[in-house]
Amino acid sequence: MKPIVGSIVALVTPMNEDGSVDYDGLRRLIDWHISQGTDCIGVVGTTGESPTVSVQEHCEIIRVSVEHAAGRVPIMAGAGANSTREAIELTRFSKSVGADCTLQVVPYYNKPSQEGIYQHFKAIAEAVDLPVVLYNVPGRTVADMLPETTLRLAQVPGIVGIKEATGNIERAAWLIKHAPKGFSIYSGDDGTAVALMLLGGHGNVSVTANVAPRLMHELCVAAIDGQVQRAREIHLRLLSLHKQLFCEPSPAPTKWAMSRLGLCRPDVRLPIVPLTEAGQALVERALREADLL
Repeated sequence: MKPIVGSIVALVTPMNEDGSVDYDGLRRLIDWHISQGTDCIGVVGTTGESPTVSVQEHCEIIRVSVEHAAGRVPIMAGAGANSTREAIELTRFSKSVGADCTLQVVPYYNKPSQEGIYQHFKAIAEAVDLPVVLYNVPGRTVADMLPETTLRLAQVPGIVGIKEATGNIERAAWLIKHAPKGFSIYSGDDGTAVALMLLGGHGNVSVTANVAPRLMHELCVAAIDGQVQRAREIHLRLLSLHKQLFCEPSPAPTKWAMSRLGLCRPDVRLPIVPLTEAGQALVERALREADLL
C-alpha cells in the first residue's frame, strides 16, 4: 500500500429517519469528500457508530464505500473488535471487498495487558495480508497501549501506522522519533493534530473533516510541509469546531452540523441521542466562527 498522508476523515454513517443506514447518502458523502480533497476515507469507526451497527451493516458499509470510491481515494475500514477472532473476520471481509487498509482499535472493556494488546494485533496482521493501522484511544477503551508496545508492534510485518488519539504531544513526539521508517503516525485528536504533524506526523484521522474537509486537507498539507503560519491560521479558525463537535456524545454534534450544512440527516442511534438545543447553539456558533455558514 502506498503510505497514506494527510487528512483522513472519520466518516459518519448517514442514517434515514427510521434509523436505517442511508447508503445513497453514504455515496454522496464519498463523492463530496473526494471533490473537497480528503486524502483517505475512514469508515465504520467510532464516529461511524460502529458500536451500534449490526455485523451485516458494518460489512455492507465497507463494501459500498470501496465499491463507490472505485480507487479514487483510499478506504480505511474500521475492523476493530474486543474479540480477536471477530477482528480477524472483519479484516478478512475488508480485504475481500478491496479495502486499502484497516483501522484496529485497542480491545475495549476487556482491559488486556500490554502483552495481550501486542498478541491481539500481531494475530490480526499475521492472519490477513492487509495493512493494519493501530488505534489507541484510552478515553474510550480504558486500556492504554503504551509507546513501547506500539514500537514493538511497528516491527510486525503488515502493521503500518497508528492513530494516536490521546492528545498527548510528548507521547506523539516519542513515537515520531523512534518509529521505524515506513511506520506512519497519525493524530486522532483534532485539537492537537497540528502540533503532531508539525513534529513530523503523517496526517490526521479527523472528525472535523466531516464538516470542513477542504480546510482540514489544507491544514494537513501546511503542517506536514512545515508552513507554520498557514497551519496556525487554519487551526485557529477551526479551533471552536474541534471543541464543540464533542460538546455532547459523538457523533450527535457532527451529524447536526452536517445537517445544518445540508449534507445528511442528524439522526443517530441509541444510546446516543440527538443534539440538544443548548448543544445546537454551541455548534452553530462554531460553524460561524469557521466561516462555514
